[in-house]
Amino acid sequence: MDPYKFRPSSAYDSPYWTTNAGAPVYNNDSSLTVGPRGPILLEDYHLVEKLANFERERIPERVVHARGASAKGFFEVTHDVTHLTCADFLRAPGVQTPVIVRFSTVIHERGSPETIRDPRGFATKFYTREGNWDLVGNNFPIFFVRDPMKFPDVIHAFKPNPKTNIQEYWRVLDFLSYHPESLNTFMFLFDDVGVPQDYRHIDGSGVQAYTLINKAGKVNYVKFHWRPTCGVKNLLEEEAIRVGGTNHSHATKDLYDSIAAGNFPEWKFYFQIMDPEDEDKFDFDPLDTTKIWPEDILPLIPVGRLVLNRNIDNFFSENEQLAFNPAHVVPGIYYSNDKMLQGRVFAYSDTHRHRLGPNYLQLPVNAPKCAHHNNHHEGSMNFMHRDEEVNYFPSRFDPVRHAETYPINNHILHGRRDRLVIPKENNFKQPGVMYRSWAPDRQDRFIRRWVDVLADSRVTHEIRSIWISYLTQADRSLGQKVAARLNVRPTM
Repeated sequence: MDPYKFRPSSAYDSPYWTTNAGAPVYNNDSSLTVGPRGPILLEDYHLVEKLANFERERIPERVVHARGASAKGFFEVTHDVTHLTCADFLRAPGVQTPVIVRFSTVIHERGSPETIRDPRGFATKFYTREGNWDLVGNNFPIFFVRDPMKFPDVIHAFKPNPKTNIQEYWRVLDFLSYHPESLNTFMFLFDDVGVPQDYRHIDGSGVQAYTLINKAGKVNYVKFHWRPTCGVKNLLEEEAIRVGGTNHSHATKDLYDSIAAGNFPEWKFYFQIMDPEDEDKFDFDPLDTTKIWPEDILPLIPVGRLVLNRNIDNFFSENEQLAFNPAHVVPGIYYSNDKMLQGRVFAYSDTHRHRLGPNYLQLPVNAPKCAHHNNHHEGSMNFMHRDEEVNYFPSRFDPVRHAETYPINNHILHGRRDRLVIPKENNFKQPGVMYRSWAPDRQDRFIRRWVDVLADSRVTHEIRSIWISYLTQADRSLGQKVAARLNVRPTM
């Protein structure tokens, strides 16, 4: 066989999915998990290959969250939560921990305007005495898809058309028409909060469910929330055009100027707690990233406050080289079986090694501020001075030992290996409840934004009908109003 006869070309694509090595892929929608909920297995080569390729698509700009601004400050505990977690930095009210926070837009490039309709990243690095904890989230509490297998796809859909380099919503609506669970996040994206006034007036959320473990080993699911003390403020379309027309970096400037003037941004930090024994009481899966935990049933528990009182000293060193990772947890905080979180634990480390190099954690802004010790050494861009002779463990010439044990989530796992969908989807209840909670003028703006994107000439009648059916299942009047303005008959 002539090995050069079959050169890579999209003109000769196979009619079915394959790996880069050409092996057929029978399921490109679900990760390989233990049971329908997870955790994900490392042996899922297709997922690892898909994520690894995705994270190397752009050099050196971040694949997502490229446009951002950072600031430094402190986190202070205000309430006793030691019954919930043994995390040292939460050990008592009054304890302060230095932090750095990066705000960002998700989709567009580093020089894009900050008035764009897009989720906003809200990432916080806590420099604790037990290592760094990175709380990496958004201003929306949920995400469009629930399985990391689909993360590269959803970002590709939102990114500019690879042929024209123009962001086109027909691509988004086409892809997400296969994922009705995405409607819940569209309730935020096409709501007023889709264009924040600036970074000081946004909520923050860890998005995924984690677990908290106390000293006795009791495990609870937890979601993390930030609430700005100055409230949430947004820009309507006309305001966004006016602000963006004069300064495409308005949010970065507002953050910098506010801190420089002593008007320090502040957020309250909350836990939302669910006992794993109660998860079956809900009509949705609590580890489904597309679902909100209702605050009337699971109220916010106050924990502390975040104050940003220092601007960064250098944009490149403390913003561009700043790297967050959901895998960075501390004793008392651990992962859950949330599929998206499990995928992110791998993906973030991998993308940082690609973007910044294998020793990105030696960079001052990323390095822990506590004493640490391991045998990770050498490699590209290593600048740590080492004079020891022993770089293995254990050794009778090196007294280093294991750390003291601490509790982790030790839930026993059951299930067969398979690529499965979370059984309890319930995709339309929460969007309907949210829509009906809005004032009429807010509902009308939401409807107008849907009409604008569905009216695109590239949106086919089939795709338009699917989205009207989703909106109708969420709320009949919502679907009817969108259909009427588009002169389309709803199918439900």
